[in-house]
Amino acid sequence: MKSVLVILTQANFNSLQVHESLSATMVLATFGCEVKVLLQDAALSLLKSELEFNQIKHAFKLASNMVDSFEFYDLTPVLVENKDKNNPFVTDSQQEIEFIQFNRELIQSFDHVLCW
Repeated sequence: MKSVLVILTQANFNSLQVHESLSATMVLATFGCEVKVLLQDAALSLLKSELEFNQIKHAFKLASNMVDSFEFYDLTPVLVENKDKNNPFVTDSQQEIEFIQFNRELIQSFDHVLCW
């Protein structure tokens, strides 16, 4: 079984790319890949699931709703770097989170790495 690390860096409301990245991640998990998702930088906002979509303010629906379904795709726990432990999105999250050290060893432990 191939292992894939998906690194997401885009914000919750940023663009359609966030939705496409999350959809592709779920497809990989559905078809037998062992997938781990690392949220970095602006993508930490995906952990905020209490937000409400307002079509007047936002061009795209909430990507965080897709992250809420990760448990059904065996995509939990979500990986977050140790340096982000105190980020408000992380501390207020209801998601299962695993804190990691982002380094060469982590990257080399996967067959493939996708960064979106």
